[in-house]
Amino acid sequence: MAVVEPVPGGDVKLFNRWTFEDVQVSDISLNDYLAVTSMKHYTFLPHSAGRYSAKRFRKAQCPIIERLTNSLMMHGRNNGKKIMAVRIIKHTMEIIHLLTDANPIQIIVDAIINSGPREDATRIGSAGVVRRQAVDISPLRRVNYAIKKKDEIERVAKANR
Repeated sequence: MAVVEPVPGGDVKLFNRWTFEDVQVSDISLNDYLAVTSMKHYTFLPHSAGRYSAKRFRKAQCPIIERLTNSLMMHGRNNGKKIMAVRIIKHTMEIIHLLTDANPIQIIVDAIINSGPREDATRIGSAGVVRRQAVDISPLRRVNYAIKKKDEIERVAKANR
């Protein structure tokens, strides 16, 4: 059995290039749901093979870069190809770093914060009368909606009508 040796200096960097330590979550409501700030969420690769769907809110503990990687494995031709998704994330982060000269993890966290909606419309009605009511969205749902490729799926569905 292989013995895992501690990392010299204890510095864990994503893809051995980008550190998690200077990443700040500017929205305090999403601080618990964007898993980047605590030491237990630091990873070398976004591939932990964790069982984050076994309990109800456990997916909030999954590192956010890994959740983004998992969302790329959609549609039949990409199912189960996590190594390909990890490679795509790595190339994307390199491009972000070249264009902005900033930490790409921070750029992704800011993009998730900015793209998640704050309110939604739900259907409220009884006896056949249905009306739309504006409601606030929970922080976990905001993160889920930001990561999910819902706009792309709706665009393809609209084109197929």
